[in-house]
Amino acid sequence: MKMISNLQNNQSIIVAGHRGWKSEYPENTLLSFRKAIELGVDMLEFDLRFSKDKVVMVIHDATVDRTTNGSGKVSDFTSAELKQLDAGGWFGKVYEGLKIPTFEEFCDLMKLYPDVLLNVEIKPSPDAKEVADAAIAILSRYEYLPRCVFTCFDAEVLAYIHDKYELKTQGFPGELMSNYVAGAEGTLSKMWAVGISMKLLTPQRVQEYEQQGILPWCYCPDTEQQVFYAIGTGSLLMTVNNPQPALQIRQQLKR
Repeated sequence: MKMISNLQNNQSIIVAGHRGWKSEYPENTLLSFRKAIELGVDMLEFDLRFSKDKVVMVIHDATVDRTTNGSGKVSDFTSAELKQLDAGGWFGKVYEGLKIPTFEEFCDLMKLYPDVLLNVEIKPSPDAKEVADAAIAILSRYEYLPRCVFTCFDAEVLAYIHDKYELKTQGFPGELMSNYVAGAEGTLSKMWAVGISMKLLTPQRVQEYEQQGILPWCYCPDTEQQVFYAIGTGSLLMTVNNPQPALQIRQQLKR
């Protein structure tokens, strides 16, 4: 099993599939995750929320409107009700019938891929800490925690995961986070890695985080030009919607 800690000293491109292979398949579905792995990604990024009955579900938005044939808040549906929704047809007719996965279903799939790392994003919500507790309990039961780094745009939730569980966390530049605490002893001290958008990615910013011992991690370089730019800044860990350019460039650089 690969360990997330090994990324600290990595000298080659590491590719994380954003919600699976988001550009080609319905995001956060088991199909999208499987296709990303088959393509060759090193890591999967995915999003977690509670259903009404406190089941951890893999879905990005606070509502089901964009990525299913339903309407309303995720938290207003039981897990059984969420499983009745079509989570694929919005992307293309051929994908009709795909379902919102439970986190347990995702973890069962990952038994087949023990070397794939996991970027676990807890979506900000009033019960985000409870979601984190439940997700970490599930990951612990599956013995997946060494494969994981935890992400949240809420700095308070990130600090909670860091302080309570002593797990690796990925934060964001302060202007993108809620409840961010400035200063060396604040949110930065809770961050093992930092997610930097392509709009904010510069060599200077990468260097600043590296000097503080924080791994610079960019998102989402989806073209060859963007991938080469990210490499030039020194950000070799990249979360992408389309893994193909990054994987192809990595292969070229190995020759």
